[in-house]
Amino acid sequence: MNQAELKQCATGSCSSHLVELQHHRLHRDIVDDFLALQQGAKEAGIDLTIASSFRDFQRQSAIWNAKFQGLRPVYTLAQKTVDLESLSDIEKCHAIMLYSALPGASRHHFGTDLDIYDNRPIDDDYQLQLTPDEYSATGPFAKLAAWLDDNLEKYGFYRPYQEYKGGVAPEPWHISHINASYKMMQYLSVETLQQCIEQSELIGKQAILAELNTLYERYVLNINTPKSKGCAF
Repeated sequence: MNQAELKQCATGSCSSHLVELQHHRLHRDIVDDFLALQQGAKEAGIDLTIASSFRDFQRQSAIWNAKFQGLRPVYTLAQKTVDLESLSDIEKCHAIMLYSALPGASRHHFGTDLDIYDNRPIDDDYQLQLTPDEYSATGPFAKLAAWLDDNLEKYGFYRPYQEYKGGVAPEPWHISHINASYKMMQYLSVETLQQCIEQSELIGKQAILAELNTLYERYVLNINTPKSKGCAF
C-alpha cells in the first residue's frame, strides 16, 4: 500500500489491511500473536473472546453523532451520566472523548486494537457492558484482567488505556498490538485527521477543528506505553 492508502487506513476509511477472524476484522499482522494470546488464556482457564475490533470511520461517526445529540449516554469517570445540554460544543467533545474516540482518530480504525472479555463465567443471557466494574476484583472478568496484567505483553500486546492520564478513561478491556499499532500510528497526524474531519458530517465539527491540536495531544497521543523493553515505543 502507498502512503495515501495507509493514511486512509489509519483514519478508518480503508479496510485493505484487514482479514476476517472469528467474525471480526483484524489487521493481518496481528493474527498469529492474537491466536497465541487466546491459546495462552485458554490454558489458564479463560475463554478470551473478541467483543469488537475494527471500526470504520462511518461507524465511529454514528456513535459520535448519537452521543453529541444526547441519543446515547455519555459517562463521567464515576460512571455518572453527563448532562450534555448544559455544555458548550467543545465541552461536549471532551465529555464524549473520555470513553469514545474522535472519528478518524480511533485506534479501532487500525485493526490492531480489540475489546475483549472472558466468555466462560457468563451465560448466554448476559448483557456485556464493557465497564470497569466487570473487570474489577469482584467482576465476572476479574480472572481475565489479572491474567492480562501478568501475560499480555509476552504476546506482543498492551493496554493503551491502562491508567487514567487526563485523557481517555481506563479501559481494562482494550488491548493493542504493540508493533502493528505503532506502525499504523505513523500515518495518523493532526494534518491527516483535519482533512478527514473537514470532509465529514460530524456534529460539532467547527468546535473540533478549532481545538484539534489540543484534542489530539490529550486524547490521541496521551496514552500509556508498554512496560516491556525492546518494543517499538
